[in-house]
Amino acid sequence: MRILKVTQSYYPFLERGGPAVKVRSLALGMSALGHTVTVLTADLGFTPATRELAHPFAGRWGLRTLEEGVEALFLRSSARYRALTWNPQIAAFCREQLSSYDIVHIYGLYDLLGPLVARACRTLGLPYVVEPMGMFRPIMRNIRMKRLYHAILGMPMLQGAQRIIATAEQERQELIDGGIPAAKITVRRNGIETPRELPARGQFRNQWGISLNAKLVLFLGRLVSKKSPEMMLEAFSRWQRHNSKQADSWLVLAGPDENDGYRSYLEGIAAKMGLNGGILFTGPLYGEAKWAAYRDADLFVLPSVNENFGNTAAEAIACGTPVLVTDTCGIAPLVTQRAGLVVQHNCAALETGLERILDNSAFAARLREGCPEVARSLTWEEPLAQMLAIYQELMVAGRTQ
Repeated sequence: MRILKVTQSYYPFLERGGPAVKVRSLALGMSALGHTVTVLTADLGFTPATRELAHPFAGRWGLRTLEEGVEALFLRSSARYRALTWNPQIAAFCREQLSSYDIVHIYGLYDLLGPLVARACRTLGLPYVVEPMGMFRPIMRNIRMKRLYHAILGMPMLQGAQRIIATAEQERQELIDGGIPAAKITVRRNGIETPRELPARGQFRNQWGISLNAKLVLFLGRLVSKKSPEMMLEAFSRWQRHNSKQADSWLVLAGPDENDGYRSYLEGIAAKMGLNGGILFTGPLYGEAKWAAYRDADLFVLPSVNENFGNTAAEAIACGTPVLVTDTCGIAPLVTQRAGLVVQHNCAALETGLERILDNSAFAARLREGCPEVARSLTWEEPLAQMLAIYQELMVAGRTQ
């Protein structure tokens, strides 16, 4: 089977968050099953560091990479606005190459690549799948522009798709509430891929000068308001004030500053709260540095306003670290009372969750003991099998039409 995956951002542009990681895992998994996989994406500006990770070389459509049988095509970008790019060669690619694929899988919304490829698929009668990745319901930033996008580009792309992929029941309900027929939606969770060998415990703490006896709370992800780092700061400050015994405790905020100046804004809030000695902004962590942070944390927190799944929480669990997530995260039903706690999206609930886990060693130990079982249920094997079955079903249906 020849599979085309379309995504605005792809490895090695890890600063773009989960999509670059997830699409790569699914692409490599399909390739390992014997299928031909091409990823069509945008060139977001290779740097020496990203070149070292992916080793791109020149091709007809722009830079290319090859990794374990997966070809990635980085279309030349002639204009950029935030994460949005204009890639003039998309029309020629669709005209000359699109018909050679059996199935197309489009990831994400609020870009131009997906809608243009989807329109070409409809013209050719080529089946395609759309995976919104939690972007369907506009909740933060440029809400008017996002609604305009849906009216002009998003809804025609979704309505023309043979299948819509939601990564949790929460996202499925959002799609139904937004007018997508339930029969068109399939729930397929995300998976996690861990290194063959995890870093030794203590590596992250040693690097940053944090005592082995200190309580370490980790937030790892893009520093954006949707993920509520500001509320995390307040909840941690309250917990710290109410627990004088925990004088040696740290909140680590690890991740890229997606909005210029937002990290400085958070640093200012932390200073006003008196957290100067108990707060650490590390910037983005990738590779071994990321896994070392998970390993050394006493607790991982994901307090998002809305999260279609929550891969970072799954990765923390794979490292044996309990998690505290809000009930607006898609992963919540899979972890509650097994490897973590699920709380409402408000500061008081978050503080209570911190207290329950950090101040009760027996309860924290029980959650840690539950981590391996939950981690085993979150591998990519099942999602890949489900995705392959969907592709095959749509191919057969396409041939009989």
